[in-house]
Amino acid sequence: MAISLQKGQKIDLRKKDGSQLSQMTVGLGWKEVKKAGGLLGIFKSKVDVDIDASVLMLGADGKIPSKEEIIFFNHKDHPTGCVHHCGDNLVGGKMDGMDDSEQIQVDLTRVPQGIERIVFVVNIYDCVARKQHFGMVENAYIRILDQGAKETVASYNLTEDYGGKTSMIVGELYRSGGEWKFSAIGQPGYEPGIADIVRLYT
Repeated sequence: MAISLQKGQKIDLRKKDGSQLSQMTVGLGWKEVKKAGGLLGIFKSKVDVDIDASVLMLGADGKIPSKEEIIFFNHKDHPTGCVHHCGDNLVGGKMDGMDDSEQIQVDLTRVPQGIERIVFVVNIYDCVARKQHFGMVENAYIRILDQGAKETVASYNLTEDYGGKTSMIVGELYRSGGEWKFSAIGQPGYEPGIADIVRLYT
């Protein structure tokens, strides 16, 4: 049975048989809130919000060692093959052929030794010009799937009010005692783009 995480909770990454989970899919999902419109505001229309999921790979000093450790829609693969971004969803909801809005595949056996943390972040594309923020999004979550069994190991639903916020550190994988663990973070911010988030770690 999948573990339902609370904000700040940390867990070991284990398969059903108790062995270490090393090959996983990290799914991120969200839906746009419908807003009232038309005659008397009776009808509701969906506002398309383009949310980008990205991965930042950090060294022991908490910094990004090089641009290769920034995985996003314009740089989908780490040179080692340890992280693969499955594609950019421009309008929210489920992406074609997926059960999530966006997915990122991770093979922990290929992560370079110098990498201690793998951070999953999201931001709203062109949020300033479009006047958009995470208060316009609902049912946001992150989940860890066992790639082999195609089963959810753990999930974290972001339930707080994120109105006015335009970026978020959703969760991270981190090394501890020779193994990898996962931490549910859910820390919002005001960074408008991935370049602005990257600056927090350089």
